[in-house]
Amino acid sequence: MPIQTRYTPLNAFLAYLQFEKRYSIHTITAYSNDLIQFFDFVETQYEGIPFTQLTGTMVRSWLASMKEVEMTGKTLNRKISSLKSFFKYQIQQGQLVKSPMETVISPKISKRLPAFVAENDMEQLLLNLSFAEGWNGLTEKMVIQLFYATGMRLSELIQCKENQLDISKRVIKVVGKGNKERILPISPELATSLKKYIAEKPSEAIGNSHLFVTEKGKALQPRAVYTFVKFHLSQVTTLQKKSPHVLRHSFATHLMNNGADLNAVKELLGHSSLAATQVYTHNTIEKLKEVFSKAHPKA
Repeated sequence: MPIQTRYTPLNAFLAYLQFEKRYSIHTITAYSNDLIQFFDFVETQYEGIPFTQLTGTMVRSWLASMKEVEMTGKTLNRKISSLKSFFKYQIQQGQLVKSPMETVISPKISKRLPAFVAENDMEQLLLNLSFAEGWNGLTEKMVIQLFYATGMRLSELIQCKENQLDISKRVIKVVGKGNKERILPISPELATSLKKYIAEKPSEAIGNSHLFVTEKGKALQPRAVYTFVKFHLSQVTTLQKKSPHVLRHSFATHLMNNGADLNAVKELLGHSSLAATQVYTHNTIEKLKEVFSKAHPKA
């Protein structure tokens, strides 16, 4: 079912994202929220003039109002990207000849280096830290193991179905952003553990195809996963940010630090461009500095 708003031009664009671009509902909702916010501003400040008459100055006045509420540069850039996509679509449809976004400059933001858990801390978490008894404790341990073993995103793990796991080939199929599929390898030990986990699922889970379920047989919810991942990471690290995405960063960083090819890491993470993966190379440089300082007689 297409997302409907009170702005007709926006509805056609959202339908295009949903049915032709096949974006996830999460991505479409983000676009929708950004554009509704913009159209609400236009309606209030410019008496709802047609989008075909909007100018770069009007767009910049909206962005300036966002800055007044101390919106981050990253969020502003996302909103600019949403508008650029919307106006590009209108040009493709013949509704516009020129985009008002041509004169809008995205704010520069400093790239933050990804936070990651040290290898020895991850080893302590997976080997030495005891999880709660019962189904919930087992589920939490398996979820954290799979996050770290594959680098998959929270949404990818929660939506993962049993039939996406091939125990004999020791691979798991993941459906990522833009409904793009990728195949991820898993270790023999993890494959065996997952096979045992599936075999021990509670009877309440019959008919539920999700790989991970609660003790009541329901699919895991994002907030619940975020909560227990944060709790367990707090036992082994003092990182300020403790989330499933930190485990993804740890997966990528540890691969790079141990000599993995950058292109291979890109494919494993499901990145669309190499630039997104290159952020992890900084940790490799730090690793080289550490080796140099320990091994070189003049260091």
